[in-house]
Amino acid sequence: MSLSDPIADFLTRLRNGQAGMNKVVFVPHSKVVRSILDILLAEGYIEGFTEESKSSGIKYLKVCLKYYNCAPVIKKIVRVSRPGKRVYSSADRLPKFYNGLGVYIVSTSQGVMLDYRARKLGIGGEILCGVF
Repeated sequence: MSLSDPIADFLTRLRNGQAGMNKVVFVPHSKVVRSILDILLAEGYIEGFTEESKSSGIKYLKVCLKYYNCAPVIKKIVRVSRPGKRVYSSADRLPKFYNGLGVYIVSTSQGVMLDYRARKLGIGGEILCGVF
């Protein structure tokens, strides 16, 4: 199955999984999605993730969702840059998500990182998504 936007598919699966109070969600594997999951894990938005293969040989990422007092930890997760409309920003013009309470995940020349780290390093890039 070919996806035109694997990041949007990944974010939708997370959103739907948390809306249904699922403990785990399976997401098709890609390098960018894995980088985003590393960031979400480091920031405490998810419990963890593992790489698994189905019998057909397709790789999937098993994401363990995180809840606090029976409510999802991720309140809002939105796709910013899309295939039809890319959104780029320089380091000094990187916006803050929810006035700094949330984070933007940015794809830079030095890899996928959080907005405040990109500001600190002085590099801009494509704003992939925002998490609150």
